[in-house]
Amino acid sequence: MTTTTPATGRIRAGDRVLPHPPYRLPILGDVWDLHVTDSSQWGMRGAQKYGDIYERNIFGARVTYVSSPELLREINDDQQWAKFLGVPIRDLRSVVHDGLFTAHNSEPNWAKAHAILAPSFTAAAMKSYHAIMRNCAEELVDHWAGRGGEWIDIPGDTNKVALEVIGRTGFGYSFDSFARTDEHPIVAAMLRVLTYVNRSAYSHPLVERTVFRNERAQHRADVEFVNTEVDAVIAQRQREGAGEHGDLLDRMLTVADPETGQRLDQENIRNQILTFLAAGHETSAGVMAFALHYLSVNPEIAERARQEIAEVWTGDELEFGQVAKLRYVRRIVDESLRLWPTAPGYFRKARHDTMLGGKHPFEKGEWVFIVLLQLHRHRLWGDDPERFDPDRFLPDRVRARHPELYRPFGVGMRACIGRQFAYHEIVLVLATILRNYDLIPDPGYRLKVKETITLKPDQLRLKVSRRS
Repeated sequence: MTTTTPATGRIRAGDRVLPHPPYRLPILGDVWDLHVTDSSQWGMRGAQKYGDIYERNIFGARVTYVSSPELLREINDDQQWAKFLGVPIRDLRSVVHDGLFTAHNSEPNWAKAHAILAPSFTAAAMKSYHAIMRNCAEELVDHWAGRGGEWIDIPGDTNKVALEVIGRTGFGYSFDSFARTDEHPIVAAMLRVLTYVNRSAYSHPLVERTVFRNERAQHRADVEFVNTEVDAVIAQRQREGAGEHGDLLDRMLTVADPETGQRLDQENIRNQILTFLAAGHETSAGVMAFALHYLSVNPEIAERARQEIAEVWTGDELEFGQVAKLRYVRRIVDESLRLWPTAPGYFRKARHDTMLGGKHPFEKGEWVFIVLLQLHRHRLWGDDPERFDPDRFLPDRVRARHPELYRPFGVGMRACIGRQFAYHEIVLVLATILRNYDLIPDPGYRLKVKETITLKPDQLRLKVSRRS
């Protein structure tokens, strides 16, 4: 229940008392409990210790963590709360500025870009991308041919296929991921950018200018480099003549916002392309990698998926309409996203003074962080939330579930625009891999998760054996 006029008088943030780590210090707050390199998993561990809503205070800055589906009924209501960038997404603006993912609610380019690009991310629009996605998946399985007995860097290769998909469907650009023996310069620069942003988000400017001055200088050079490279791609398309490629770049160059009649300027087009590179391919690649890990250690699930694939994929090529029929593979994707949502949380801020849950006072503009890693392990999932079980997403179980218990793509108008795109891509790639290869896990590997704004398995390697 949201209350704006409590009986005690004006709402004051200072009256809010929440569970927090022990040994809080004057001025420094909970600094002894600060984790920088694994902040999302740190948030999850805190929720498991302190409950569905708790806070940390770092140098006077209060951060409220929420993993209660009941409280999310209010927080996810766009009439009561709004999207807030928070950290480190706020710092990602140094690269992508007012792109779709990082724009402030008040920035006009967000609504303009959303209106222009939304038709390109519908389920129907996937048909125009299907052949490109299929080609990229086939290049991946060909890349693995003859590598039986070798350990394969799974996150590295899922990054390659996801990068090729977004490059080719988005702006007609191939990174030659499966032909190169070195890392593409744009890819290397973007990875350094994401790593720097994730680490520095909780740092202090003075520390960055001194201790990390070399990394800071490299970050600025990387940002300038990727801007220049993407501008060159846009300029090349303009020289060729936009309108004939049918991709996202064509649409951004030729289609006007139906409400204002305005087109996106070149700087914002660059921001959108960088957004797709920074957020789009990293998230899809992470989901594929997590799914392949779980399939490798649960061979009975992999075999059940192969049975479905054999029943649906009856010709030489996987057709567009067949992808939607791979319902068990889709459930594998959903369960991977439940355990490890690659965008591991989101921020919301109060639109006005409110009493969250009828008892927690928040002043207008105060914000909370939604801990998806813990929400997706909430006790409402049952006694074994860590177990990988795709059947959690059977239709009857989804209908019976609390509506706020699963939110891997965010909420409201600012939810992920690329959801349909990602599902089609990931299901297609996983089906192609499972049809062609058996997956052999490293018996000594225990899942570790690396954070660079998004999440991915760390040092995951598998062997593959070609299926006849």
